[in-house]
Amino acid sequence: MRKINGQLLWVGNPGDTLNVRGIIDAGIEAVVEVADNEPPATLPREIVRCRFPLSDGGDNSAWLLRLAADTVAAFLRARIPAIVCCSGGMNRSVCIAAAGLSIANGHQLDETLIEVIGSGPADVSPRFLAQLRDVLSQ
Repeated sequence: MRKINGQLLWVGNPGDTLNVRGIIDAGIEAVVEVADNEPPATLPREIVRCRFPLSDGGDNSAWLLRLAADTVAAFLRARIPAIVCCSGGMNRSVCIAAAGLSIANGHQLDETLIEVIGSGPADVSPRFLAQLRDVLSQ
């Protein structure tokens, strides 16, 4: 689990959701799961959990991608601390976190992607990123 510098936003993986104490201690109030191949997190009722089953391959529904990004943006605008998690914490979570920042702050996706990647390791799928760019440009 790593915090995006200057944001109430973290990026992580399903292992991070197993550490409920770590999530609570960080002040995180919402978990956004974006992996299609992981079981849903089991969290206490006071933590909001949103699940968007996205795949790395770039074959996601446009509405689902947009909803995931808009949800992260809504948490950011409301100043609700949130973590975005995918299987490895390096592709879908990084891209959706960047998309949420882009929407919330009115910046270009590539700018916010650089910001998120600067927080730690990333392995962005070109197909997933291309699909996300298409969705955000509509």
